[in-house]
Amino acid sequence: MDSQIEVSNTTKKILPIILATAIFMQMLDSTILNTSLPAIAKDLSESPLDMQNAIISYVLTLALFMPVSGFLADKFGTKKIFIISLILFSIGSLFCSLAQDLTQLVFARIVQGIGGSLMTPVGKLALIKTFPKKELMKAMNFAIIPALIGPVMGPVVGGYMVDYLSWHWIFLINIPIGVLALILSLKYMPNYKSIIIDFDLKGFIIFAIASISLSLALEMFGNTANMTPVLLIFLLGFFMLYYYYKHASKDRNPIFPLNLFQVRTFRVGILGNLATRLGISSIPLLLPMMVQIAYGKSALTSGWIVAPMAITAMFGKSAVLKVLNKLGYRKTLMSNTFIIGVLICCLAIPGINSSIYWYIPIISFLGFFNSIQFTAMNSISIADLRHYHTSSGNSFVSVNQQLAIGFGVAFGLIILKLFQGDLNLIHHEVHNAFRYTFLVVGFLTILSGFVFRRLHFKDGDNMKVG
Repeated sequence: MDSQIEVSNTTKKILPIILATAIFMQMLDSTILNTSLPAIAKDLSESPLDMQNAIISYVLTLALFMPVSGFLADKFGTKKIFIISLILFSIGSLFCSLAQDLTQLVFARIVQGIGGSLMTPVGKLALIKTFPKKELMKAMNFAIIPALIGPVMGPVVGGYMVDYLSWHWIFLINIPIGVLALILSLKYMPNYKSIIIDFDLKGFIIFAIASISLSLALEMFGNTANMTPVLLIFLLGFFMLYYYYKHASKDRNPIFPLNLFQVRTFRVGILGNLATRLGISSIPLLLPMMVQIAYGKSALTSGWIVAPMAITAMFGKSAVLKVLNKLGYRKTLMSNTFIIGVLICCLAIPGINSSIYWYIPIISFLGFFNSIQFTAMNSISIADLRHYHTSSGNSFVSVNQQLAIGFGVAFGLIILKLFQGDLNLIHHEVHNAFRYTFLVVGFLTILSGFVFRRLHFKDGDNMKVG
């Protein structure tokens, strides 16, 4: 049972602002790095193609620690955990700006990731417990506005800072925002607690080892000629997944119950999310990298090229309900995945002598259809879950999403490295390596759409509006 806390009207006004600040900081941070990697790589004496660890380490840390956020908030209180998360995120940002090599940057990103994995879920939990249902949607809509603004500002702000200041400022910008959120949280964040429920620590550790092993093996695949350790780590990852299956089948309260996967829409949604994001997730990184490396343009220019993707995503969010109501989930997801795959392939059309502004209409359409895709995949995943499975199911969707982003970034860079290493195939022109990568990633995205054939025509009808 939750502890009862009387909250003032002032707290109700400030709490959505606190959550909005945290979401803005996290969304800005997750997109600002894409345009800055070549500059960071140069300063740290690394190849831009070897910088994926700076992204994957953060995303993987989010995926690993998100399932713990609710338990920690219940045990220690939403206020304490939220403040700790803000401090960790801000300290991690400071460490990132001070990094002298890639190893230090990865460590700092992990600290950031631990803070980020607790910050948004715990902030949302406080919001849910503060507002009655009739007021919750309005408060939540206000709080998630930064989730739409952050991706627009991230690439452009990152480009400005790299070109006119230095890459260190893309991390330092988080600190004043974090301090503001911290001051507001100390005064206005309510400290909700619950009677402690069992936490599946063993299951969490098993699942964490499996996730880390599979991610590490994928990352090593592109960086080593010796495949033996890669295969061994892959096998360890699959063994730990099997071990988790055996554990969850016996445990009374596993972190992710196995009967979640008996729900067909959840199963298809999770698999489709993983397969589709494997292609989609690398594009926001590969395109700015190509603009800077192949075309020799500035970080700011690459930021402006990518920014329309986030702007059109807002229009996609407003259109998705109409599309789903008209076509249904099965038809929407199958056709939409095909369109996204074709658009990714279209990124391979402009040659090295073409204007880079040809990419703007392609990336704009991609942002629109990506937005429809993500909303549809996430909502079909939880459409048929029982009430008592909503929390664990929603948590697994979030974890799966973060892992898929990490896998997608690693996969895209592995393909790019393979093409870049074959000088005869690319005719000694690095731009061709990017073009071939877009074709491979796009084709695989098209194939991933067949996952959604397993949906029935009426699946998701209970989610439709009106």
